[in-house]
Amino acid sequence: MLGMFRKVNAKERVVGFYSTGPQIRSNDLRIHDIVQRFLPPTTPVPPIFCIIDIRPNRQSMPTTAYKAVEEVSTQNGQRQVQLTFAHVPCKMGAMEAEEVGIEHLLRDINDPTVSTVAGLIQGKIAGLNTLTEKLVECKDYLEACASGTVKVNPDIMANLQTILNLLPNLNTDDMVRSMLIKTNDMHMAIYLSALIRSVMAIHDLISNKIRYGENGFENNNADTTEEEKKEDDTTNKKETDSSGGKSSTKSTGKK
Repeated sequence: MLGMFRKVNAKERVVGFYSTGPQIRSNDLRIHDIVQRFLPPTTPVPPIFCIIDIRPNRQSMPTTAYKAVEEVSTQNGQRQVQLTFAHVPCKMGAMEAEEVGIEHLLRDINDPTVSTVAGLIQGKIAGLNTLTEKLVECKDYLEACASGTVKVNPDIMANLQTILNLLPNLNTDDMVRSMLIKTNDMHMAIYLSALIRSVMAIHDLISNKIRYGENGFENNNADTTEEEKKEDDTTNKKETDSSGGKSSTKSTGKK
């Protein structure tokens, strides 16, 4: 067992720990101290704390990473050094074989009833929901700073000030009018596309009903019945012609 463990886990090394959060807890710093014992002393990177959000309503990337940094604070005229978590940018990736497997898996669970327009609209809605979450998070942070419960971070304030300075002025009359006109044009195009799609779907449904009938089998009975009717008509005509000729000969014989 020990040989198998060394063979399989030879290239593995501990880089940190994770939690399902979805927020930072008070005991995470204690867990950080415990995990740091298992790291070699020559490791230049501190343990990474990753929060994996398992809530199904989350549309953005479900992982956020943090590292422990020392922060100097003054309490009662004394300077104290304490550990806090600072955000670390992270991204998710996979090997080429894993990407191929995931693509095949997603291809199997693809819903063919969802059109490209519906997919684009769902993407827009997901982006707006994520933007709403970020704005609510900024609002909560600013309210906590104003009430004094959270210490003001100058880096975050500088980023928020930069965001506010880069916002365009949308209160001009020309901008409002052009936005309304473009929005109405886009809504009209979406409405006409949905209407045309519905009409074509109904037309295909009616064509399938005519072709296959109620039982789901191809309706070739109409053609066969028409051919049988034509054959019956031809046979009836022949019989009438032959019967008419016999009656005429009999009548002439009696005369």
